[in-house]
Amino acid sequence: MKGLFYITRRKKLSAPAVIAALILILASWFFSSEQNMQIWNTGIPSGDFISDSRQVSVYYLDVGQGDSELIRLPNGENILIDAGLSGGAQKLTSYLHQLGVSRIDYLIATHPHADHIGGMAQVIQDLEIGKVYLPRVADDQVPTTRTYEKMLDAASEKELRLTQGKAGMTIVDEEDVRLEFLAPQKEEYDNLNNYSIVVKLTFGEKSFLFTGDAEKEIEREMIEKYPDLHCDVLKVGHHGSNSSSTAVFLKEVAPEYGIISCGVDNDYGHPHSEVMNRLEKAGVKVYRTDLQGTIVFRTDGKRLSAQMNLPSLASDSSPKGNSAKAS
Repeated sequence: MKGLFYITRRKKLSAPAVIAALILILASWFFSSEQNMQIWNTGIPSGDFISDSRQVSVYYLDVGQGDSELIRLPNGENILIDAGLSGGAQKLTSYLHQLGVSRIDYLIATHPHADHIGGMAQVIQDLEIGKVYLPRVADDQVPTTRTYEKMLDAASEKELRLTQGKAGMTIVDEEDVRLEFLAPQKEEYDNLNNYSIVVKLTFGEKSFLFTGDAEKEIEREMIEKYPDLHCDVLKVGHHGSNSSSTAVFLKEVAPEYGIISCGVDNDYGHPHSEVMNRLEKAGVKVYRTDLQGTIVFRTDGKRLSAQMNLPSLASDSSPKGNSAKAS
């Protein structure tokens, strides 16, 4: 306290000196913040802008050419959607621990492609797990890959119950938080991508849509079934592949922001130029994990803030030559 009193008793600075000092402080803050944060025109600063403890955080984890999203609810519960490739599994669980996540209350495997479930076994082994959801795949399409088997073995070792995820299920419904599944609607599809569990999260006035690798057929089904598909933030389907994100779907969803999860210089050319053009025409602000690393959105139910260039969890692995990997 003596130091503080000493400072207040010193000779007052002139008005120009005070202004100059403020400019230097603001400039220093701006340039240091610009290293790790992107401020969007939302009227609020990036990062932890909310004084109220009731907020939702959504992490779009940079797992390379794969998908993984972490949702942190106001009540302290955690939801993990997909877990990237197996090569980055240890980085993924280590990062979750760094964030203070020791329990996943709802673990969702959208569909059994290795770039979505590769890290699931490690997640199940390293963290406490609550409920596990995955789609039921037709018998003749059930993967026989070691990645899929490892996930099932890990769940079995912990005696976890696996619940079929399908359209019409509401997983969380309390106060102003709602988590529901919009797809899959049918029992059988022509490819594994279309079995993707599509998740919608609503918190207050803001909503997020996570589409896994759902393709055009599933987008049409959702448009027909759900009159209000709007969301504020869309996890763009299938890593930005032209198999998804049709113009009519984007019109119905009308997101302000779109997040594409894909690997740097990936072999598939994701995101495809056609999709980027459609997103631009739809007025969607696009951010990509291959360019901005891990991205986190936070909301108090009325406003959104975002932070990017958080740690990359990508491994050197790439999904090549495996029938259980997305193409």
